[in-house]
Amino acid sequence: MARRSRRPDKRRVVGGVDTHHDTHHAAVELMNGGRIADAQFPATVEGYARLLAWMEGFGRIHAVGVEGTGSYGAGLTRYLRGQGVTVVEVNRPDRRQRRSVGKSDPLDAYAAADAVLAGRARALPKGNDGIAESIRVLHLTRTGAIKARTAAINELRAVLVTAPAQLREHLTGKPTPALISACARLRPGTDLTDPLHATKHALRALAHRHQHLTTEIDGLNLHLKALITQTRPDLLAIYGVGVETAAQLLITCGDNPDRLTTPAAFAALCGVAPIPASSGKTTRHRLSRGGDRQANRALYLITITRMSHCARTRTYVQRRTSQGKPKPEIIRCLKRYLARELFKALTSTNTTNKQLPAAT
Repeated sequence: MARRSRRPDKRRVVGGVDTHHDTHHAAVELMNGGRIADAQFPATVEGYARLLAWMEGFGRIHAVGVEGTGSYGAGLTRYLRGQGVTVVEVNRPDRRQRRSVGKSDPLDAYAAADAVLAGRARALPKGNDGIAESIRVLHLTRTGAIKARTAAINELRAVLVTAPAQLREHLTGKPTPALISACARLRPGTDLTDPLHATKHALRALAHRHQHLTTEIDGLNLHLKALITQTRPDLLAIYGVGVETAAQLLITCGDNPDRLTTPAAFAALCGVAPIPASSGKTTRHRLSRGGDRQANRALYLITITRMSHCARTRTYVQRRTSQGKPKPEIIRCLKRYLARELFKALTSTNTTNKQLPAAT
């Protein structure tokens, strides 16, 4: 529902915002593209309110184009949507345009407004005020913990390569869980000038770090599973879908999955929409390199799981292979079918997605 202007008899205007970490630069244009004014505001709740009031002073706001709605512009987008303003996601100007007209905050703000007026920017921004946003921040933390755990075990094995012979022979060849447990039980002496005691101390510290991160990851998995079950109860029941892949797909859809109106739109968002690559008598499609690559990765992991363990999928792969289809193209087809199946689960109205308080 569009927000009522304080003075409804005023002209309609379009806004554009170039977002940064500490400040946002806003511009206002007439519906015919005529430039009115631009100004800079702090990236705070008070700054958001001042920016909106400033824009409304020039007329009724038709829409506001915002750069970086998923990063620096997330807070502003959340505020404007909460006030009933139509927000449009704007990509940064292409390099050709920047070479011809230059680069500055006012120019970028006007370019955002121009993109809305010209229809180049039409996508609604992904919502970030509900459970999907909660899943995103927890998933981000989980990903960082997994990377840190991998770094810890790699560092431990690197230390072990140059460890004193007696210690190295005692620990070499153990599987990772047994190696971590053995290193955590090491008892180094107090004289760290001795390389043996220093090496034991380093190995024990790395093992404790690995154990701590494992506990953290397990806890985050439980929280993520609870949130996924709460918002999309049927998602984890789909063959091959786990906590990690389900979380990523929900993050990609955001808190307003209704913006994805068709399975084709979701497939394009995930980078699995077929791209024609036909020529002459050859009719084929190629892989898409666009879209959300993390969502594409999630679909790939689910597809590979099904190709290994799902009888129906394995039958399909055998049939398509006998028809001469290469494996990458078979995987592309499977990911497209999977996107259609997941679209129903991700956009169903049976959800308990509650909104979070307005961002600060």
